Amino acid sequence: MPRPRKPASPFRYFNSSPEVIRLVVLMYVRFPLSLRNVEDLLFERGIDLCHETVRLWWNRFGPLFAGEVRRQRVSRMRGFRHWRWHLDEMYVKLNGEMVYLWRAVDHEGEVLESYVTKTRDKKATLAFMKKALKRHGSPDAITTDGLRSYGAALSELGSREKQEVGRWANNRVENSHLPFRRRERAMLRFRQMRTLQKFASVHANLHNHFNHERHLVDRQTYKQRRYAALAEWQALAS
Repeated sequence: MPRPRKPASPFRYFNSSPEVIRLVVLMYVRFPLSLRNVEDLLFERGIDLCHETVRLWWNRFGPLFAGEVRRQRVSRMRGFRHWRWHLDEMYVKLNGEMVYLWRAVDHEGEVLESYVTKTRDKKATLAFMKKALKRHGSPDAITTDGLRSYGAALSELGSREKQEVGRWANNRVENSHLPFRRRERAMLRFRQMRTLQKFASVHANLHNHFNHERHLVDRQTYKQRRYAALAEWQALAS
């Protein structure tokens, strides 16, 4: 009986080590740095590469790493209920045209889903909510703002009674927009919807992975969580 083939390494066609590639993706996606900022910081560490290499690596390996992070998190959270979701949409400018980035956040501030559309009508809301529900299951409550598209979409899904609307009830997702906004400014905005969708998904998963809620725990607990998250990151695609 033939032995099962070992999956081929995603780094097999690259001369650089996996450690350097992971470091480049981490620096560019997690922190508000430009391509050339990452190039300069790596040069100080004795790693000489072009900013276009940084672009190539995050495009090639960013979705791969983010997918593994998401799968590990979903497997760990499978036994827990996401009892409350917060949904909101934010404006993002693409070549002078406004598009909408829909985001779903759970009660702990973890970004569950990101979805880009050109409109914010019932059709766009329904597509976003179906995608989130299919991947993460159904919550007990869904907090939204006053946009009527949410009510229409929830009515079609048969979950209108789960909707909650309040003046400050949706601050959880409003505050979660801030890390992405800082990242957007560092990148001098986006130019294509495809790039925006890819980067928003990758950034959300990395933000979840390294979000340790340091303001809620003591220093020792925070250091342990940070070490564990970094160890998991260094083992990705190994």
